[in-house]
Amino acid sequence: MRRVLPPSFFNRPTLAVARDFLGKYLVRKVGGKTTAVMITEVEAYDGPRDRACHAHRGRTERNAVMFGAAGCWYVYFVYGMHWMLNIVTGEAGYPAAVLLRGGGESFDATRGKWDGPGKLTKALAVDRRLNGKAASRASGLWIEDRGTSVAARHVRRTERIGVAYAGSWAKKPYRFVLSPSPCPLPRGGGGTD
Repeated sequence: MRRVLPPSFFNRPTLAVARDFLGKYLVRKVGGKTTAVMITEVEAYDGPRDRACHAHRGRTERNAVMFGAAGCWYVYFVYGMHWMLNIVTGEAGYPAAVLLRGGGESFDATRGKWDGPGKLTKALAVDRRLNGKAASRASGLWIEDRGTSVAARHVRRTERIGVAYAGSWAKKPYRFVLSPSPCPLPRGGGGTD
């Protein structure tokens, strides 16, 4: 079963969306080639009170997408070299998003793996042109449910990475990581279609 996640999936509390991303597939179509990557690591950024969230200091030209409709991509450039891929979550007007940090071809970490948000966006040819677009086949970047079930015992929650400036908010367990498991993949698996 392959089902593109609808806007209603993203229009929920940010932490719930972040956890539910694990085991779903990030799918990119460029020039007739489709690549699917199982999502194995994400971080949640939950609104204006979250001192690690880009919206903490209010709306800007850069973060305006976060204040819009759930299910839209929020893409920005960091360190002069990496694109970061986030998806907007929750109600419009409440700025929250989930950063896609890593992925692989399966639960097995020894198979194709993109362990870092910059590596993931580079592998999938993601850049600012996707900023503000809906996660859909029409945009060429979407998220699918392929029937993979992730048990709670295979989900680790940790503090986020690289946000020490956020004080106590840096310690919040808003990072979700899929731990390796013997869980079989659904038919169709991952990787390149």
